[in-house]
Amino acid sequence: MASCPPDRFKVAPAFWQGLDAVGLTPTAVLRHARLPATLAADARAQVTTAQYFSLWRSLQALSSDSGVGLRLVTGMEPGTLPPAFLAAYYARDLRDALTRVARFKALCSPEEMILEEDGDTFSISLAWPLASEEAPPVLVDAAFAAFVELGRRGTGRDIRPRRLELSGTGRDVARHAEYLGCPVVQGADRSVLVLNRSDLDVAMVSNNPEMLDVLDPHLARQRQEHLSKVSITEQVKWVLKRLLAGQAPDVGAVAQELGLTARTLQRRITEEGGSFRQILADVRRELVRQYLADPALDMNEVAYLLGYDDTNSFYRAFRSLEGTTPARWRSLH
Repeated sequence: MASCPPDRFKVAPAFWQGLDAVGLTPTAVLRHARLPATLAADARAQVTTAQYFSLWRSLQALSSDSGVGLRLVTGMEPGTLPPAFLAAYYARDLRDALTRVARFKALCSPEEMILEEDGDTFSISLAWPLASEEAPPVLVDAAFAAFVELGRRGTGRDIRPRRLELSGTGRDVARHAEYLGCPVVQGADRSVLVLNRSDLDVAMVSNNPEMLDVLDPHLARQRQEHLSKVSITEQVKWVLKRLLAGQAPDVGAVAQELGLTARTLQRRITEEGGSFRQILADVRRELVRQYLADPALDMNEVAYLLGYDDTNSFYRAFRSLEGTTPARWRSLH
């Protein structure tokens, strides 16, 4: 079941504690990111996705190490991790552990962890539906390192991915290849960590069903409390942004993602004074401006990402909405 967190969340204490391992202090990083100096000490403080990205960009800017994201994670102790990640160490096997992390990732940040099995490979990629920009490379490095560390520490084996694919080019990835023990490819369409599927069946030596019985209800309550603070309209928007590429999801598909029946979802949307069709139009309106601002995307790709059957359908819808063509809009903005 998908969840939709508001774009306000706490920075995990492990982040602040991990800064010491890379020779930095919370004060220095916060000052560089132009965020309140009290953020690290205030357990109730929250940040937006944009502010969170600023923290990670500042971490990279203040470090001369291209592998600083890897060092930050490998220097962390499991006991400092958020409950959702800690629970993964008690899972049955690595597949169960990674699935648990993906399921409860939204408790820590509005980040989606995408798991895909294909043949003898198991791929992990990340998405930030509420972000207006690409995630900082150092944040992506740290996230993938956290999954690898989970596998290595949890199973007691030297889990080595099959390969790491990174979007963008020109980075020094020698440290990445050394740490992961696998090839690192740059210039990919998206950043993906590719594992050997057989590694997913390796048992976690730290498996503890009793601890899971304690943690699972706690995490479920946290998740439900998180959802209760978000309108159904915002939840539907978040799901649509995930599902829209290559298809036009109907209310049934969205309801399934939210763990509701189509009838219940329709009723709740109506109670908030909206309609599914209007929410879909609003999501496309938000995304199309973001996509057209990226010169790397041609019109066929934009149409696909917005879930239109063909480019002509996209052009007609856009002209109806904006009173001009997508190409004209792009040239003006």
